[in-house]
Amino acid sequence: MSSPRLEYERRIARWSALIAAGERRQLKISNLRLGVAAAAAVLLWLTVGRWALSPAWMVVPALAFTALVVWHARVIRDNERAARARRLYERGMARIDGAWIGSGPDGARFAADHPFAHDLDLFGSGSVFQLYDTARTEIGEETLADWLRAPASASTVIARQQAVSELRPMLDFRESIAVLAAEADVGRTGALASWASGASVVFPRWAGGFFVACGGVTLGLAAACLAGWIEWIWVVAFILAHRSIAYVWRAQVAQALGSIGTPERDLALVSALLERVEHEPFTSPRLAALRDALLTDGTPPSRRIAGLRSLISWLYSEDNLMFRPIAAAILWRPIFAVAIARWHRAYGPAVVAWLAVVGELEALSAFATQAYEHPDDHFPDVTDQAARFEAKGLGHPLISETSAVRNDVALGGEHPHVLIVSGSNMSGKSTLLRAVGVNVVLALAGGTVRAEALRVSRLVIGATLRVDDSLQTGHSRFYTEILRIRAIVERAVKHEPVLFLLDEVLHGTNSHDRRIGAEAIVRALVSHGAIGLVTTHDLALAELTATLGAAAANVHFADRIENGRMTFDYRMRPGVVTRSNALELMRAIGLEV
Repeated sequence: MSSPRLEYERRIARWSALIAAGERRQLKISNLRLGVAAAAAVLLWLTVGRWALSPAWMVVPALAFTALVVWHARVIRDNERAARARRLYERGMARIDGAWIGSGPDGARFAADHPFAHDLDLFGSGSVFQLYDTARTEIGEETLADWLRAPASASTVIARQQAVSELRPMLDFRESIAVLAAEADVGRTGALASWASGASVVFPRWAGGFFVACGGVTLGLAAACLAGWIEWIWVVAFILAHRSIAYVWRAQVAQALGSIGTPERDLALVSALLERVEHEPFTSPRLAALRDALLTDGTPPSRRIAGLRSLISWLYSEDNLMFRPIAAAILWRPIFAVAIARWHRAYGPAVVAWLAVVGELEALSAFATQAYEHPDDHFPDVTDQAARFEAKGLGHPLISETSAVRNDVALGGEHPHVLIVSGSNMSGKSTLLRAVGVNVVLALAGGTVRAEALRVSRLVIGATLRVDDSLQTGHSRFYTEILRIRAIVERAVKHEPVLFLLDEVLHGTNSHDRRIGAEAIVRALVSHGAIGLVTTHDLALAELTATLGAAAANVHFADRIENGRMTFDYRMRPGVVTRSNALELMRAIGLEV
C-alpha cells in the first residue's frame, strides 16, 4: 500500500490538471458559441436581406448551438465533479497534517441527550465525528453517528471490520461514492425518504387500462374524423364523456403527481450511486450482502429507478404547448399517475432500504478512509466475554500520531478492575480516560483503533469527564455528577458490562465525604463486574487499593521542572504520585503564592 500522503498528492495533482484542462475547454466552447451566434445573425440578415436565403439555413446554427450547449453543460458537470474529488483529497491531507479541526460538519446535532458523547468529544468542533466524517449524504452522516453512539454486537463488529478492511485500499471506489453522493441530499427524513415511505395512492385495478383505452379510442376517432368517416362532434363528445369519468379521480391524480419532482431528482443521483455499487465484486460478507440487498425481484435498483424516470420523462412531455391539448384529450396525466402510483406501491418500501445501503456504505467508507490514512492503526479483537479492556500502545485518535504518547492499559480478567489514577494538573490523567473511552467507541463501531493491539469486550460506557451545573434544572455540578454516577451504578447492577470513567470523582465535596463516597461507589461498581478508571488529586483516595485488594491498582502521571519550566512526559507509571504542581502553576502565571 502506497503512502497516503504521496497518493493524495498524486491525485490532487491529477485532478488539478483535469480541472485546468476543463476550464480551457469551457473557454473554447464559449468562444464557439459566440461564433455560432454570430454566424446565425449573419444568416438571419441574409435571409431577410437582398440575398433572400431560405429560412431552412437557420436550422444549421440552431442545431450547432444546441449541441454546444449540451457539450458545455457536460464539461461544467465534469469539472464540478473533478473539483469535488480534489477537495476530497485536500481534506484528507488536512487530516493527515492535523489541520482538520473546524472543517466539515461537526455532527453537534447528534450529541443531544447522549450519556457520554460530550465527555469523549464524539460530536462538535474538533470531535471524532468531524475527523471521521467523509459522508456526503445526510443518511451517511446519520449512520456514522448511530454507530458512534451505540455499540454493536461482536458479530456485527467483525462483519464491519471485514468490510472496512476490503474498502481500505479501494480509493477509486471510495472516491466515486463520495463524488456522486455529494450531489444527493438524501436522508431518513428527506424528501425522497418521505415520498418513498408515504402512503401509496390507490386507483381501481381497471383504472389504468380504462384510461389507456379511452386515450386509444380518442386517437382512433380522431383518425376516423380526419379520414372523413365521422363528424368531429363524435370525437368531442367522447372526450367530454371520458374526461367526466376521469374527473372522479382528480384528487388521486393530483396526489400521485404533486410530490414527484424533488424525489425524481434525488432518485437519479441515488441510482448513479447504486449502479456503482451493483457492479463492484465485493468479497467481504457484509459488502456482498449490501450489494445483494439492492436487488428487488432479481432486478437492480438502477433499472427500477430508470423505469420510473422514464415514466416521469414521458409525463413532463405534456409541458410542450403544442402537445398539451392532445395530452388532455387522451388522459395523459391520469395514465401516468396510475403508472407512477403502481411503481410507488411496488418499490417505495425498497427505496428506504436502498437509502439504508447508501448510508451504511458511506459509514464504512469513513472508517476505511481513516484506516487508510493511518496504516499503523489496527483492528481490535472484540469479544462477548465479561468486561475486559487490554490495550498495548494506546493513544488518542484526536491527537497527532507524531506527538501522542502511548500507554499500556489493562482492565478486567486477571488484571485490576479499577485503576486509581493520580497525578498533577495537565499531566495526562483525563486524556488517558478519554483515550480509553474513544477507542472503545471506535472498536465497537467497527473501525480501527489507535493502539498497537486491543482486546475489548462489548462495554457500556459511563463517564463523568465533563459535568456542569444547570440553571435550567437547578442542579449543581455535584448533584449532576452523582445523578450520572447513580445511572452508571444502576447499569452495573443490571449486570451490564460497564466501563466507568470517573474524572476527579466527587471533587465537589469535602475530602472526608469524598473518600467515603468514592470508596462506596467504586466498590459497588467492581462488585457488579464493572471495570474502569478513576482520577483524583486527593491522594487519600489512593488508599482505596488497600480495601479493594487485587481488584484495584494505583497508577500515576508525573511532571518535572527543567530550566524553570514545568514539563510532562505523559507516561503512566505504577504507584501513587508523590508531588503536586498546583503552586508551581499558579506562580508560573504570576500569582503570588
